Amino acid sequence: MDVHLRDLRYFTVLAEHLHFTVAAQKLFISQPALSKQIRALERQLGFPLLERRPREVVLTPQGQALLPKARQLVAAWDEAWREARAAGPTFSLTVGMQTAVGRDLQREALARFRDQGWRISLRLVSWEDPTAGLRDGGSDVAFLWLPLPAPGLVSRTLVREDRWVALPAGHRLAARPTVDFADLTDEPFLALPRSAGPVRDFWLATDAREGLEPRIGTEVTSPADTFEAVASGLGVALLAEGNARLYPRPDVICRPVRGLAPAELALVWRADDARPEVAEFVAAFTPLP
Repeated sequence: MDVHLRDLRYFTVLAEHLHFTVAAQKLFISQPALSKQIRALERQLGFPLLERRPREVVLTPQGQALLPKARQLVAAWDEAWREARAAGPTFSLTVGMQTAVGRDLQREALARFRDQGWRISLRLVSWEDPTAGLRDGGSDVAFLWLPLPAPGLVSRTLVREDRWVALPAGHRLAARPTVDFADLTDEPFLALPRSAGPVRDFWLATDAREGLEPRIGTEVTSPADTFEAVASGLGVALLAEGNARLYPRPDVICRPVRGLAPAELALVWRADDARPEVAEFVAAFTPLP
């Protein structure tokens, strides 16, 4: 019987913490997604791995028997992947992103590396993985909005922009040229998934709320979800000024917000990735002072 290595990885992390929410945060996925994958794995195996009790989760005898070998398989694959990647130049890079980058940031660099014979792939990743594929190795570098979502990452800030707010057309604040954040604190906000961690907090502006918890209208996992939810009146959303221009819609009004620190868009890569092609790609982008 063949199973997906990803599901074994999920199982080993869950077995380590025996808590679905904590394990999901460690894996940078949502708790419902983790629960769904574990149940799918159990169905595929034909036996339960965990006993879900009202206040705790424990391994079944089958789960206890599987865990040591599952850990070995995951560790062996991670080691094999690192050794294969280090064996020689790949001349290919996968660039992760969660929104359109625009701003003419990457076009020149991508064209230059393609002209040199590199294979550059663009990978759009949902906000359920705030590292845009860096954590699982699916992306080599990524364009991300700071703060960094996880340890072990390095960033180079490329753009600094004011934060704006997206409002449904006809909203009481839509006619104002600029909106004070204090006038937004009672509004329902659209939130990134909890797995986004500090990035979710940044786009909810929790640091500017003086300890008050934000009202969450609904969670969103992509720009399309966000603007559709705003237009439907489910909540308002903070976004960077450049993204307000990248995603125009007649039923959504975007306005600058006073009282918030600016947002920073960065090129991000893994701190332990010493491949020369990654360093060369990063060097092609000029950091902000």
